[in-house]
Amino acid sequence: MKKILAICILLVVVIAGIIWMNLPKITPYYTQLTTVRVGLNLDLQPREQQGAHFVGSQTCKKCHKSEAHAWEDSLHSKMIQNIQQDPSAVVADFSQLPKDADFTLAQAVYTVGSKFKQRYMVPATINGKEDFRLGNYQWNVETRQWQTYRPYDDWYKESYPHDNKAFPTSNTCDGCHFTGYMATAERIEPSISCESCHGPGSQHAKDPDNDIFKASLTDPIRTNEVCFQCHMRNRDKRIETQRIRMKDLWMDATDFPDGYEPGKPLISYKLPAPFALGEETEEFWANGAAKKNRTQGNEYIHDSMYRHGITCINCHDPHKLTNTAQTSEGNDACMKCHTFGSIIGPHQGTLEEHTHHEADSKGSLCIECHMPKTAKHTSRSPFTVRSHLFSFTYPAQTKAYGMPAETNACFSCHTDKTLETLQNDLKDWGKLEWEKLELPPNGFD
Repeated sequence: MKKILAICILLVVVIAGIIWMNLPKITPYYTQLTTVRVGLNLDLQPREQQGAHFVGSQTCKKCHKSEAHAWEDSLHSKMIQNIQQDPSAVVADFSQLPKDADFTLAQAVYTVGSKFKQRYMVPATINGKEDFRLGNYQWNVETRQWQTYRPYDDWYKESYPHDNKAFPTSNTCDGCHFTGYMATAERIEPSISCESCHGPGSQHAKDPDNDIFKASLTDPIRTNEVCFQCHMRNRDKRIETQRIRMKDLWMDATDFPDGYEPGKPLISYKLPAPFALGEETEEFWANGAAKKNRTQGNEYIHDSMYRHGITCINCHDPHKLTNTAQTSEGNDACMKCHTFGSIIGPHQGTLEEHTHHEADSKGSLCIECHMPKTAKHTSRSPFTVRSHLFSFTYPAQTKAYGMPAETNACFSCHTDKTLETLQNDLKDWGKLEWEKLELPPNGFD
C-alpha cells in the first residue's frame, strides 16, 4: 500500500512538473496582471505613516543592512555628492575649465550626477534666501569636455532670469536630487535614498509594526509612480488651469511634483510634459520617443505592458539599480516573461526566426530593436538614452516622423543602407503583411 501511495505521489509530482514547465513564463505574474486596479486619485500611503517625518538613510540602515549596502553601490546614492567631504566625487578636469566660467572648484559644494554629465552647485543668495545655483559649464562625461549649461533654457524660460547666478536649484533640481525636499522643502539628505521611494520613515523607525509605503505590494499602475515622480518630464501643476501662465510663476516655477510623497496620488501633484502624436517638441520626437533623458515614464505610459500591469521594478532592481542601458542583463531580462511560441511572444520558434539575425549578434538583442537609442543626455552627446516605448519603430515611421535616421534600430547598425531599403528588407521578410503601420500624413509606404 505504501509503495502504491509513493508511486501515486511521484506521478502527481511528475505531472505537476510537466504542467509547470509548459506554463507561460508570465504565470508567476498572473496575480499582479489581473488584480483589480485602484483609482489614480486614491491615497495609498499607510495610515500609520501619514504625519511622519524624514529620518535619513543612516536610520534605515540599522535594520535594513543588505538593502542599504546594495543602494550605497548604486548611482542613486551618488546623485548629489559633497565635494568637501569627498573630493573624489569630482569627475571633471578643472584644469581645462573655460576662462569665462562663473564658478571655480573651490566655490562648488555639491556635484550633480557623474555617469553621463556632472554639474556643480554653488551657494547663492537668491530672492533673499540662502540657496544654490548651478555653474554655467557642465562636464560631459561621454565626450570628456566642458560645455556651456544654461538651466533657464528649459520649459520654464519665461519664469526665471536668463542668468545662472539668479537661477535657484531649490525650485528646479533639489526636489528629485535631495531626499525629503520634494515634500518638505528641506534638504534632508543629499542623495536619492530610502525615503525618496518609501516616504518619511519616522513612525516605522519608532515601531517596525507601523507600516511604511512599499511600492512592490501596491497596485501595479501606482507602483510606477514612485519612479515617475522623477523619471517623467513634467510641467508645473499650477499651469493646468488656463488662468496661470508661465510668466505668472516668476521665480517660482517648479520642475518636480511639489508636495508629493510615495503612496500619495502622483496625478494630484504632477503634470506630464505635453505630447501629441505627430507633433515634435523639445523633449519628444513626433512618434513619442524621447529626445532627452529622464523621460522613461512619459514613454512607458503609452505601452501595452504598462496598461497590463508590468512595472518598472519587474525589470529594474530598485535597490541595486541593475539592468541599465550601460549594464544590461541582455535577453535574459525580457525572457523572464517572454518565451518562444508563447501567447505573449515571440511567436516564432527560435530567436533567429524572430530577428532574422544570428543568435549571438547585436541584431538579436531585444533592446536593440525594442529599445533603440533615441535620446541624448546633452545636446552634444551621442545617442545613448534608450526608448521605453518598446514597440518596434519601422524605418518608414522614422522617416515619416522626421526623426534622425540614427534613432532607427535598423539604421543604427546598417548605416550603409537607406531607410527605404531597410523598409523593403522588412517587407521581404514578410514583417508587414498584416501589421498596421501607423504613419503621419504624407508618410511613405
